[in-house]
Amino acid sequence: MGRFNLSRWAVEHPALIGFLIALIFSVGAFQFLQLGRAEDPSFTLKEMVVAGTWPGASPDQMQRQIAEPLERKLRAVESLDSLQTYCVEGGCVIQVALKDDAPRQRVPEIWQQVRRMLQDIEPSLPAGAAVAADDDYSDVYGYVFTLTGADNAALVRQAERLRETVLRLPRAGKVQIAGEIPRSIYVEFDPRRLAGLGVSPGQLARALAQRGAVAPAGTAELPLRLPVRVGGAIDGVAAVENSYVQTAQGAVRVADLAKVERGYADPAPMIVRHAGQPAVVLSVAMAPGADGLAFGKSLRETAGEFGRHLPAGVKLTQIQDQSAVIEEAVGAFLIKFFCALAVVLVVAFLTLGFRTGVVVALSVPLTLAVVALFMGAAGIGLERISLGALILSLGLLVDDAIISVEAMVVQLEKGASRADAAAYAWTHTAFPMLTGTLLTVAGFLPVGFAQSTTSEYADAIFWVTGAALVFSWVVAVVFTPYLGVKLLPDPKPHAAGRDPYDTPLYRRLREVIGFCLRRKGMVAAATAGLLALSLVGAILVRQQFFPPSDRPEIIIDMALRPGASIEATSRAAAKVEGALKGDADVAQLDSFVGQGAPRFYLPYGPSLPNPATATLVVVAKDLGARERLIERLSASPVAPEAKIHVRRLSLGPSTGFPVQYRVVGPDAGVLSDVSEQVAAVLRDTRGATAVQVNWGERAPTRTLELDAARAARLGADRAGVSETLDMIVSGRAAGEVLDGVKRVAVTLRGTAADRTDPSRLATVPIDTAAGPTPLGQLARLGVGDEQPIVWRRDGEPTMTVQCDMVGAVQASEIAARAKSRIEAIARRLPEGYRIEEGGDEELSAKANKAIYDLLPATLAVMLLLLMVQLQSVKRTLLVLATAPLGLVGAVAALLITGAPFGFVALLGLIALAGMIMRNSIILVDQVDRNQAGGMALAAAIIDATVSRSRPVVLTALAAVLAFIPLCFNIFWGPMAIVMIGGLLGATALTLLALPALYALAFDGKTPANQDLQHV
Repeated sequence: MGRFNLSRWAVEHPALIGFLIALIFSVGAFQFLQLGRAEDPSFTLKEMVVAGTWPGASPDQMQRQIAEPLERKLRAVESLDSLQTYCVEGGCVIQVALKDDAPRQRVPEIWQQVRRMLQDIEPSLPAGAAVAADDDYSDVYGYVFTLTGADNAALVRQAERLRETVLRLPRAGKVQIAGEIPRSIYVEFDPRRLAGLGVSPGQLARALAQRGAVAPAGTAELPLRLPVRVGGAIDGVAAVENSYVQTAQGAVRVADLAKVERGYADPAPMIVRHAGQPAVVLSVAMAPGADGLAFGKSLRETAGEFGRHLPAGVKLTQIQDQSAVIEEAVGAFLIKFFCALAVVLVVAFLTLGFRTGVVVALSVPLTLAVVALFMGAAGIGLERISLGALILSLGLLVDDAIISVEAMVVQLEKGASRADAAAYAWTHTAFPMLTGTLLTVAGFLPVGFAQSTTSEYADAIFWVTGAALVFSWVVAVVFTPYLGVKLLPDPKPHAAGRDPYDTPLYRRLREVIGFCLRRKGMVAAATAGLLALSLVGAILVRQQFFPPSDRPEIIIDMALRPGASIEATSRAAAKVEGALKGDADVAQLDSFVGQGAPRFYLPYGPSLPNPATATLVVVAKDLGARERLIERLSASPVAPEAKIHVRRLSLGPSTGFPVQYRVVGPDAGVLSDVSEQVAAVLRDTRGATAVQVNWGERAPTRTLELDAARAARLGADRAGVSETLDMIVSGRAAGEVLDGVKRVAVTLRGTAADRTDPSRLATVPIDTAAGPTPLGQLARLGVGDEQPIVWRRDGEPTMTVQCDMVGAVQASEIAARAKSRIEAIARRLPEGYRIEEGGDEELSAKANKAIYDLLPATLAVMLLLLMVQLQSVKRTLLVLATAPLGLVGAVAALLITGAPFGFVALLGLIALAGMIMRNSIILVDQVDRNQAGGMALAAAIIDATVSRSRPVVLTALAAVLAFIPLCFNIFWGPMAIVMIGGLLGATALTLLALPALYALAFDGKTPANQDLQHV
């Protein structure tokens, strides 16, 4: 019994195969329509924010007594990459970043580990200090609404109602409200007047706290339990005014001691404006795995119905709609996809003839139907990466079908029966095709299995393309023979038995190959020279990590000097808003002062809470308008008191500034001097813009030097003095009251004059054992300065010098231009100081390292596949030697088009090696078969090359034309250009150089090989 022949089996069971084709088409089409839609694939943001508070502490105290103990504890976190800390007055924030190779499944468990660590360390921190962890920082809120047209409290009430409505929607995730300014009932007092009445601020605070407290009064155990309730709790402003404080003269109403009024927290923790109007923001996240289009539609309907019942004047506006972005992005990609599909089908029809073209054409949607089923089972939806991978696959999945059909056509023209022609295709092409297919899939292995966030973002390239290639082989050996038997035309009577390769074109090709064999040494040397030239040319190619997004948003990051108030920051932001008001290029403008905008787009990283910073999100009318706005905003300093960074959103992982240098060392003064030197280099570097240092100038402080001896004699202490001043200047909560339906804080604070005029502090009476004593008699008041913000990285003080680039300049170009001068600064640094490179260069190095780490395993898989198929070390090395041939055309294409070489282009170059070896292995296998059939070496090489030329050229042509729609996409363009150029160059070299290399490797002096001398 002969070996099992799958293609013969398929044509012998036509009913079953026909049924399977119909079933796959119908089920696959249904599954394709059911696939989820998204703008981008999700990836795990391996960052958590840990916040520490210690009211009244200076930045230096926060650094030494809060940040340092927390950092020491957090260094034990599993897979920790870095700790980035900043300390300001009364607080610190630590960004805990995990290594890129931290398994995504372990991340939630690691965050639980962090929470347990914080619980362990909190009791050892100074009294009054607290810590909290927030891993919601990485949630994506793709649907954002603003409410405007009323005061903050009214807007918050409507936002809370809308939140409850949205949470009832199927597939709704987290819903957050931003921009709420907490309400408070303020009790403003003059401490001098209180002292005259014999009342201390502490007495007033205790009286209000006790009156507003809720405490158990017991339960009488009768046959029916009877709880005892004590009335008289404070409820509203009037109740606070009518509360009593006991003095030496008797009980006195609070209204007679202080002014009581309802107000908002001052300063506000965050200020939000939409189109210049005060606003409250509602951000909605979608549940994982939900269909963005379906959820977006139901959310819009819900919001529309809610908006129709809002009070007069209140307006609900959707400022971010992920479903609209998804619809536009997926729609544009689907157009590219069907254009590429049409191109592939046209190539098949024009080059193979109508009926033969139909066989190849039917294999494409059949393969895609199976891929759709795979994507549904694997949970892969339609988004930027998977759709690009499908387009990429279109150029590759016709290879096997063309090879199989070509083999059948040739056999039919030689007089074979249809069944025998199908069987021949299996015996002569199936296993070389399988090896070649697996080699191409192996080329994508690094992106599928690299342990990095970047690879997690792009891993659908491997899974979708790999599935398409494997299924295309199955289709080529099972369904294509069946379709060929049914649809291939009968050979013309005069063609039966004739050599199909005996045409003028093929005869000319034989002559060219014969010349290459006669000059095989020269051809090999020329090929090596081209490779060397391409390596030199690669130095000239611009480098890029990930390109900017093609979304219309512009992010304007504003930073006033550290320590600036949120009111000052708001005024600076309002200047930019005013400059953009009425601009014809602006479609929408939203401002977020004191905190970043919600993470409405996965690669966007919101700025952390800081009253001295603001983020403006500007939506341009189109991409041209976006670029014009960036140019205008970068050129004119609208708010000179602020550092302004205008940037586009990025595709893939990114940093706020693409160019960063970290200056690390123990002394802030030295760090400041070195940072200014680095900043001067960047300011002098062509193409650099928006140069900033993340530390600011030292800020003035009011100092009090307590006279310890006199304070001790009078019974005063530092804690009591600090508490009184904190209450007067900043305000201190003294319990809560029910104000309407919400509980609000009762806040005691000094009069506006005492809060804003430091010179009045000397007359503030301090409660002592000897009675109220003016502060000026207990302490010496002065003026000092301090660093208002302290940045640390991995436990060391760190200043970061950062900048952006002008126009199309890349971060790598800035780094290269500044390299020698920054290295010169680094060589002059004192011991214990260093300069580290961050930004896109650091991210790119990490991502590329994850890819390079897998290259040995990828090479091992490829070698194993080659050895299994070829059973020869020499042949394996010969095929492997063709892998870099794609570099010749790829580098030329990048230099001609000016496209940058980035992470995605690197993946394309690696995959290109597998595609080239796929053609090489089939050609080498055919040479071996020819020799086994009795052909001499030269004749075997020429015959194999000629017979393989049409499928090689056709598949390359189909791939090149299929990749063209991707060339105009900002994300996929560089990869498409690499693969187009690489395939064109490699196809020519495969047909011309590989025969010469084979002849060089196997041209022995045996009689059978003497014919090479006469080619």
